Amino acid sequence: MRRLAPSAAFGALALLSGCSDAHRPETAGAVPGGDPARGEAIVRQVGCGACHEIRPIRTARGLVGPPLLHMGRRTTIAGVLANTPQNMVRWVQAPQAVVPGNAMPDMGLDVQQARDVAAYVEALR
Repeated sequence: MRRLAPSAAFGALALLSGCSDAHRPETAGAVPGGDPARGEAIVRQVGCGACHEIRPIRTARGLVGPPLLHMGRRTTIAGVLANTPQNMVRWVQAPQAVVPGNAMPDMGLDVQQARDVAAYVEALR
């Protein structure tokens, strides 16, 4: 059995570490000022599950929008925005301003509600 030279092994590890989601800029951690528990309550109240599958919420089985499982680990939002806490707040608050004509309606959330929903979605890892 062949062994890798130490320098080759360290090089391979360095390449693999670059694939980790933990190294994505601005995505690790909670949404500043957001509360995931309040966000979940808002998600339930405004009916996000009518369009999205949200596994922690049994009744959220919508098929219009993408499932939100692992949303906190995805690299983009709506295929156009980098998945950062700031962009998620922006998207949740005014998706039609970000991508006019997309299927997600503006839900009338204020900025604090958007932070809370973004914090909840970020926690779906």
